[in-house]
Amino acid sequence: MRADVQQFLTQRTTRTADHDPQRLLAAKQASGTTVSVVLPAKDEERTVGPIVETLLRAWTRDVPLVDELVVMDSNSTDATSAVAAAAGARVVHVEDVLPHLGSVPGKGEALWKSLACTTGDLVVFLDADLVDVDPGFVLGLLGPLLTDPGVGFVKGFYDRPLATTEGLVPTGGGRVTELLARPLLNALWPDLAGVVQPLGGEYAGRRSLLERVPFVSGYGVEFGLLVDLTRLAGIEALAQVDLGVRRHGHQSDAALGRMAGQVLQTALARLPGGGPTTTDQLLQFVRTGEDVEAVGWDVAVSERPPMAQVLARSTR
Repeated sequence: MRADVQQFLTQRTTRTADHDPQRLLAAKQASGTTVSVVLPAKDEERTVGPIVETLLRAWTRDVPLVDELVVMDSNSTDATSAVAAAAGARVVHVEDVLPHLGSVPGKGEALWKSLACTTGDLVVFLDADLVDVDPGFVLGLLGPLLTDPGVGFVKGFYDRPLATTEGLVPTGGGRVTELLARPLLNALWPDLAGVVQPLGGEYAGRRSLLERVPFVSGYGVEFGLLVDLTRLAGIEALAQVDLGVRRHGHQSDAALGRMAGQVLQTALARLPGGGPTTTDQLLQFVRTGEDVEAVGWDVAVSERPPMAQVLARSTR
């Protein structure tokens, strides 16, 4: 193992239990730091309400670590917005933010636009499909940021149980990570080999850094942020936290293949010189009776520029 990776694993990796709520609250108040929690959501009416209620109870009422909780609704067709608002969240529709720039599909768009409609010095991102959410997720992600001024970006990691026909496999989730993202990092960005879950949807960062990097529109957003923020601030600004267990829905192998295509496009764009010329098409195959049918998918990703540049232009 590389010495820098070993150092990261021993000095920049903690657990939620290592961070005391009252100590973090005291640090937050002493520094005058503000915190925003953002949940990007699309058709998550089943899970978003309990998540919002749990987090508000824990971190605005019991221990006031969080100053605002925003659900970014990405054109949901169900009751996501109504459920989130009823639970106490401020709901923002993605298409209403910076409307002159339009909207592009994907989770990354919601995360990027959240920087324009939130105010916290620290921004915590959590997926909205979590089941039985642990409020400790917020505590763990904020811990390194509130106690170490040298930390700028914190990635969460966890066990991801996978439901199979034979029952629940404790750590079966994260197939795109193991089959694509981890080999890519080890081969091309080896200083990031110690990041346990590079594609995990739970992470937090300082606004001063998040506004200085681009956001990929689709499933490549986490990979892009990890590489770009490390390039901007250095591996010493990165930390990770063991959040325990994450329960959520799982996608089919075909859907994961399309996700992997977007992650790969994101990685190739970050190679020196922009990487090789590639196709944006992913060909998959489905059985239709006795025949095999080819189905093409567009896995291209677009990038939004650093938010600091956008906001600077709008104030001229």
